Amino acid sequence: MSEYQWLTCIIIFKICKISFKICKNKQKRHHILGILENLFNFAKFKTKNILKKIKTVMKKLMIIVALALVSMAGVAQNFRANLDESVKPGDDFWQYAVGSWLKNNPIDKEYPMNGAFVDLMKQNELRINALIMKYANEKNLPQGSDGQKIGALYRLYMDSVSRNKLGYEPILPYLKQVREINTREEALKLMAAFDAKGFNTAPYGISLSLNPFNSSEYMMSAGHGGATMAQEYYADPNEQQKAEVAAKKSLYKDLLKMVGNSDADAERMMEATWAIEHRIGVKTLNQVDRRDPMKTNHIMSWEQLLQDFKGIDWVGYRDALNYPKDIDQVNVSQLEPLHEVEALLAETSVEDLKAYMELRVVRAYNEYLSDDFTDREFEYKKAISGVQQQKPRWKRAVAEIDDNLEETIGKLYVAEYFPETSKQRVYRLVKDLQQAFEDRLKENTWMSDSTKTKALEKLHAMYINVGYPNKWEDMEKFIDIREDQNLVENFIRITLESRAALIRKYWHKPVDKTIMPFSPQTVNACYVPMFNSINFPAAILQPPFFDPESDYAANYGAVGAVIGHEMSHGFDDEGCQYDKEGNLKNWWSTEDKAKYDERTKVLADWFSKQEALPGLFVNGQKTLGENIGDNGGIQVAYRAFENRMKQESLSTVDGFTPAQRFFLAYARVWASNITPEFLARAVNSDVHSPHIFRVNAALPMIDSWYDAFNIQPSDKMFIPKEKRALVW
Repeated sequence: MSEYQWLTCIIIFKICKISFKICKNKQKRHHILGILENLFNFAKFKTKNILKKIKTVMKKLMIIVALALVSMAGVAQNFRANLDESVKPGDDFWQYAVGSWLKNNPIDKEYPMNGAFVDLMKQNELRINALIMKYANEKNLPQGSDGQKIGALYRLYMDSVSRNKLGYEPILPYLKQVREINTREEALKLMAAFDAKGFNTAPYGISLSLNPFNSSEYMMSAGHGGATMAQEYYADPNEQQKAEVAAKKSLYKDLLKMVGNSDADAERMMEATWAIEHRIGVKTLNQVDRRDPMKTNHIMSWEQLLQDFKGIDWVGYRDALNYPKDIDQVNVSQLEPLHEVEALLAETSVEDLKAYMELRVVRAYNEYLSDDFTDREFEYKKAISGVQQQKPRWKRAVAEIDDNLEETIGKLYVAEYFPETSKQRVYRLVKDLQQAFEDRLKENTWMSDSTKTKALEKLHAMYINVGYPNKWEDMEKFIDIREDQNLVENFIRITLESRAALIRKYWHKPVDKTIMPFSPQTVNACYVPMFNSINFPAAILQPPFFDPESDYAANYGAVGAVIGHEMSHGFDDEGCQYDKEGNLKNWWSTEDKAKYDERTKVLADWFSKQEALPGLFVNGQKTLGENIGDNGGIQVAYRAFENRMKQESLSTVDGFTPAQRFFLAYARVWASNITPEFLARAVNSDVHSPHIFRVNAALPMIDSWYDAFNIQPSDKMFIPKEKRALVW
């Protein structure tokens, strides 16, 4: 081998060695090891003289190597490893972009699907568990301190011996009270009293909310309960919905048997309960109508509520939940099902009301009873989602602690896992997207100037939350976890204190629209119409959504599209009905709204043609808001990417242009395998389109995707330009 060949080998070796040391990404470290393995197969480094000769050269090269590594940081995602290159991008972009990923990543038995969201949830389980473990064995911490709450709740949950010994004894005192009811009056009074404790026994309720027509003030909302599924499951179920109904009724019967009822009694009680639930459910709005805020907001005075819905003891319910006595107005969500609740409370037999209440008592806190209850609940989840294996107890403990002490955990999470540098980088991305949205609005040719001005005002009035809130709400300060009591009593106390904290904090107080609706450890993002805010918790600002090691082409395609998606929600078919202050108020001209509806109808009709399973199609009207979000999000993110390219151009890497990396990163975010059961459930009850269609149905509407991959009319996914949806 020549000295030149030796020198080349050693230079590559040194670069790989340094790269491996500084690289944090496991997948990239694996690739580096692969390079080293091939290198050693090519040459055996035994010649010390050669090493001496190039020592001086290597010192000079180190600066160049360092600069090269900085550049290499922009290629964090290995897009080629995800590809199925047997498929043309224009025929099936989903399969082309992530086909190998789908093949190499089977679904974990503990989940009904996989992908970026699930990966981050798994990472969160480990991270939050590590935070909890700091307090798990500390039994002498001051009562009421954050560490004491976390540690005590964890120990109580993990104590399977005590829980299995108790069985359903923790709820037995409440079951006895239900079983001892003799009159309708006793039943209705206990309904409210138990509802206050979190048993969900009343098929109606009151809660704190915002005034949708004046979002700067808090008010009370009133509405029906009882229905546990969407209206379609009761009114006109398809085959998958019928199967889920059957699984739920089987669960109901088994739970009733598990608390001492005979098979015959459990059957009767289950049917009585289902009759009540069905009676309310068929009267609720369907999933499309539920998305229209003008159909779900009916403000009236407290006196009018008492007058119009006399069949419900609102005063007794208010007092049972210890709500303020100075409620002057309420917002009723849906009128018809609430009238149905009035009627059934008067007409249903006392025995059937007792059956309904008993089942609600069992189901409310069965997660905190013995293993036979959690196991039966899992069998139900298995039937409706296809998940194969129950999560281990420690993961369930993590989920419960995170749900009930989310701010307490959030403070620890941010301090440990989310650096300020990441917050600032994402904030810059958001501002870039905001500017890109402004650019596209100004170039808009179908809106009048007056409507366009209002749209721009709303865009720039959006409040941006990144990572974690600027100030904590401290809503968990007075939660009291007592280890000398069982889990059910502790969670009843959490329910009571959480509701009291809301009233103390917000009733008759100014509305702070900078509040972040998610905890930092939530793997999600959202737009809040009445705050006009976009929110990106720390947990979603991780690879593959946001990767500090990736170049901006990938980041704009991944987290940029998510940011643009949430921004676009402010202008989707629901969000566009709220003004810049977050009030439900029309700011559109009649002509502009008609043009808007015409454009969004293209999306609704297109997505309604997408077949998720044989005979099961997406409801394009139900998913319209999310599909508008994707359409606008991709367009705006790509424009921000183009703007950045004018300042800092990128080159082709691994055969992919920057534009191609943008769309490959977008596809990677949605890459996921899913069980048929869970896919059916998503189509039947979720306002989001299945992941495959957020790629294969969304991208054919995007002009820049055609340009990036040279999509031609002969390609299967091609849609003529005049038939593409262009909203934002």
